This record gives sequence, structure tokens and C-alpha cells, in this order.
Amino acid sequence: MTEFTPVSAAIGGALIGLSAVMLMALNGRIAGISGLFSGAFFSETGDRAWRGFFLIGLVAAPVIYSLSHKAQPAFEITSSLPVIIVAGLLVGFGTRLGSGCTSGHGVCGMSRLSLRSMAAVALFMASGAITVALAKLAVGG
Repeated sequence: MTEFTPVSAAIGGALIGLSAVMLMALNGRIAGISGLFSGAFFSETGDRAWRGFFLIGLVAAPVIYSLSHKAQPAFEITSSLPVIIVAGLLVGFGTRLGSGCTSGHGVCGMSRLSLRSMAAVALFMASGAITVALAKLAVGG
């Protein structure tokens, strides 16, 4: 999937924005996935259900898409399992260190003009660029 498709990208972005606005307006909650995920396991009992349903929806949506469309998006995992595990742990550490993830800071925080979120997103992007550059140097790619 290498072609830029501005219409589908705009529709997808609008749906993400709409869902974030609806969650904030109707529930008073920010749609940060790392916070939703940890809260689904470690929050008060009455606050777990909506978080669980939100996370189920994140997993169910691509499964439903796959089952309802003949053509599947092509993707290939080129990294080894240990690299994927280390990367996942580093992302988890980064979200705790940054008090949120790219969805919370990037989608919700920046749209609310949060200076903390703007700084976090700038650091996320810079860290990602530096990590990719260093990884390419380390493996010669």
C-alpha cells in the first residue's frame, strides 16, 4: 500500500477526530490509547466497561473490514520477533515517560492547543527519526 490516497486519508482522519470529539463531549474523556488500555485493567470497576468496549472496537474494526472485503491490504513484517518485542517495550516505556501516547497527545492534546502535548509530539517525532537513523546505521540499511 504505497499510493497516497487523499480522500480515504481525509475520511479516516475525520472519523478519528469525530470519535475523539464525541468521547470528550459525551464522556469527558480523552481518547489516548495508552491511557484507555491501562485504565481497562487498573481503573475503578465502573470505568472499565467503556474502555474495554473501545479497545475491542480497535481490534474488531480491521477484522470486520477483512471479512467484508475481498482485497486485503498487503503488509509484510520485516523485523524479527525479538526486535518487535524490544520496540514494543520501548514504546510502552516512552508512553509512561511522556504521560501519554501519540493518540492522546497528537490527536487530542494538540487539537486542544496543549503546550505539553505539542512538546511531547515534537519529542516523539524527533525520537522516532533518530531511532530509525541509528537503526539503519546499525544494520547497514
